[in-house]
Amino acid sequence: MTHGFSLTDDPWLLLPPATGEPAQERSLRTALLEAHKFGDLVVEIPTQKPAVFRQVLLPLIVAALGRPADEREWMNWYSTGQWSQEQRLKLQEYLDAHRGLFDLFDPVQPFGQVAGLSTTKGATKNAGLIVATAATGNNVPLFASRTERHTFPLTPAQAAHWLLHTQCWDTAGIKTGAMGDSQAKAGKTTGNHTGPLGQMGVTLLAGRTLFETLLLNIPVGAPPTSTDLPQWKRRDPAGPRPASTPQWRTRAPEGLLDLWTWQSRRIRLLPEATEEGLRVTRVLVAAGDRMPHTPETEPHTMWRVEPTGGRNSVKDKDRTTLPRRPLRLQPGKAAWRGLDALLAPERQSREAGEKTSGFARSKVLDQAGGLVPELGEAYPLRVELFGVAYGSQSAVIDDVMFDALPLPLAALGADSDVRSALLEVAEQAEHLATAVNHLSADLRRALGAEPIPWDKGQRPGELVLHTLDPLVRRLLTGIRGVEDLERIEVGQRAWEQLAWRRSGEIADRLLQAVPVGAFAGRSTSQGEGKPERTHRVPLAEASFLRRRAEILHRADALRSNSANPDGE
Repeated sequence: MTHGFSLTDDPWLLLPPATGEPAQERSLRTALLEAHKFGDLVVEIPTQKPAVFRQVLLPLIVAALGRPADEREWMNWYSTGQWSQEQRLKLQEYLDAHRGLFDLFDPVQPFGQVAGLSTTKGATKNAGLIVATAATGNNVPLFASRTERHTFPLTPAQAAHWLLHTQCWDTAGIKTGAMGDSQAKAGKTTGNHTGPLGQMGVTLLAGRTLFETLLLNIPVGAPPTSTDLPQWKRRDPAGPRPASTPQWRTRAPEGLLDLWTWQSRRIRLLPEATEEGLRVTRVLVAAGDRMPHTPETEPHTMWRVEPTGGRNSVKDKDRTTLPRRPLRLQPGKAAWRGLDALLAPERQSREAGEKTSGFARSKVLDQAGGLVPELGEAYPLRVELFGVAYGSQSAVIDDVMFDALPLPLAALGADSDVRSALLEVAEQAEHLATAVNHLSADLRRALGAEPIPWDKGQRPGELVLHTLDPLVRRLLTGIRGVEDLERIEVGQRAWEQLAWRRSGEIADRLLQAVPVGAFAGRSTSQGEGKPERTHRVPLAEASFLRRRAEILHRADALRSNSANPDGE
């Protein structure tokens, strides 16, 4: 029996109206053509969002309309708040012309899959294999309510989301060897990388409507070349191992469309009719194309820039290019703690010295920085960061990471006062955490114990950062649209006063937990020929208070002026 599910015309994208009503499932056609009427895409887990945007929404727009050639043309697109009549017609024509390529269960060209993909024994696996949160094989999520024996009947809409997610974030390691894959051995392929997004931290920009969000994530530049095609157009059997065959190869992306729709796996979804309706119950996931490294044209990641004079520098005839590696997110670390990377302008990274390493922000974020005069400093930009932490040789998913920051556009300027203020705030928070950790270590030494190792256990500095988190986010929102240096200074003073109080509360808890015997102190050896060092509670407290006053100098000055109103 033949089943069908058209991503073009059947509802599968959960979108709320921009006016705030409950979200409803929409078709791809409706989502794109009426993008100005919708708010943010709603997904089951955060990492599905960049998968849907990069595998479908963004490449469809670029394939149908091209890219804005420069920032002026980008603003022309943006200024109308919706697609022009000409653009709507082009999108309609593209969707109509390629409608057959977007059928999830087409028997010949199923979207994002290989028709007839099979193994020598005809084996398939539970559909939970493509569900990142499901217990399957070695991937057993903590506190999972289901086991591998449970069935995972996926609706066509769910299957579409998890199909795209697998292409972007799948685990590494051994994959099923498919018939027709000459590189499979003993029914397996080894050495598979994670999905391409699993090798970087993904940054997406979000605006007020889906239309704005889509534009914010399209980098300006030249139109696609004749060889830069999305995966749904790479189905010519005469081509070099197209995405519709079991064969794969290691290659570099041909361009942006190829990069966004990269087929890191060969997949087949197997639907069946059930009492609840059409469901995907079995799947097959085999090896797909391998990307040697993330290309520098990747627009949605931050970069770690290595020193140009190091042995890793890459020379290209008359110039030396900066070696770059995608910056990955760290589990448990709030996005604002990486503001130095988020706010590092491209110009700054190019000017790095021979012995200086640093960061470069994503291309789309750098592009937004150049649009500040047009968008206005009060524009409510939100930066969303996505990542996956893998374990056991990247063969299992340990954690899915997501954070969103309200980012003032003014902070994207290289010489911006807002940028300097925010970088100082982030640095102050880290220093306060370190100061509390030092206090904890000194108190433990006064008790005759060793400090908590930096890589074991939870140190109290983490509690400081957790406590300061809502204060930093409040400042990020409050400083949006503020241009006056005096008002920025007022915001920093308010932040420091709150940070003074919150860090002091945590320090007081540590001090109150110290037994009376610790006040006598302990002496520790500093090495041969050096005097012993005595650790006492009063000394530890005084050291913390001194450090806090140095870190939060504005709050300290305010307190000093309050204590001495006449300056005496």
